[in-house]
Amino acid sequence: MKLGIVGLPNVGKSTLFNAITNAGAESANYPFCTIEPNVGVVAVPDDRLDKLAEMYEPDKKTPAIVEFVDIAGLVKGASQGAGLGNKFLENIRRTDAIVHVVRCFDDENIMHVVADAGTNVPVDPLGDIQCIELELIMADLEMVNRRIDKAQKAAKGDKKFLHEVEVFKALAEHLDGGNSARSFDCTPEDAALIASSDLLSLKPIIYAANMDEAGFADQTGNEYFRQVKEFAEGEGAQVLPICAKLEQDIAELDDEERAMFLEELGIEKSGLDRLIQCSYELLGLISFLTYGKDECRAWTIRRGTKAPQAAGKIHSDIERGFIRAETINFREMIACGSVNAAKEKGLLRSEGKEYVVQDGDMIYFRFNV
Repeated sequence: MKLGIVGLPNVGKSTLFNAITNAGAESANYPFCTIEPNVGVVAVPDDRLDKLAEMYEPDKKTPAIVEFVDIAGLVKGASQGAGLGNKFLENIRRTDAIVHVVRCFDDENIMHVVADAGTNVPVDPLGDIQCIELELIMADLEMVNRRIDKAQKAAKGDKKFLHEVEVFKALAEHLDGGNSARSFDCTPEDAALIASSDLLSLKPIIYAANMDEAGFADQTGNEYFRQVKEFAEGEGAQVLPICAKLEQDIAELDDEERAMFLEELGIEKSGLDRLIQCSYELLGLISFLTYGKDECRAWTIRRGTKAPQAAGKIHSDIERGFIRAETINFREMIACGSVNAAKEKGLLRSEGKEYVVQDGDMIYFRFNV
């Protein structure tokens, strides 16, 4: 899973990126201090995998991972190349989802930049969201128009492309009205066709409302956060309240100190844990587990994946030669105390090709190639 962290300059993107990845990306109070995208890979926290590793003492423990890409600050006019915008937009195109960092605090020492990199303007979360969204939409409109031209040429030799022309013309009109591709109403078949275009405004979004410490401590009294939350709820998007500065402090602590610090703040999970949870929910992802003395490992799949395709995440040969999946859910195993105890109780199941893998399933795949 690859998440692109985007936003206007100086909203806290690189501070957040540094905090969740400990990657040390440059972070400064001036636009475009990030030019090339910084990439950080982090392990997905999973208590179930930790418990399996404790039980089996494997040679190797391999968690699922999330790749974060810190994309340089976009500005108004990015779709026409402003602020090296075209290059940055292409970086977004290669991600699975967007984490849009929105500034929800005032600080006269930190510039708030929207269009002109030399002009400081008042903080306006909704205006910032609309600015970035419009740039994504304008970039998509250009791509959709190219798709229409291509389909029209193809339709001269094959009439089946006429429907494609019709769908993308309707989408172009929708985009031209300042609406995202996500909000375009169409049939599942047409949605699949549109999805093949890799549009920016089609990507799922998490709005990370970045607050200062005072605003984070009193979220109900933070007017900026309230605006972002209401906007996100209105379009069915995820919203994550966060304080990038606090996350940076948390990232510098060891596990024991981090737990104590979070408890003092009254927070159950760090921003990283909450961001990963949001990402999994947003993209419809779950994890299944493989176990043994050689390795205990978590694998990420989409909810609804059947057993052979889950096996294919491990190796294509296992999918091709799939026979059955010996399965028990982690919760059932823990209740019994061990896999062997669960097997004695008849809880270890043998599942076939139509079995839909569930979150937390522990699976041993039988195959023959």
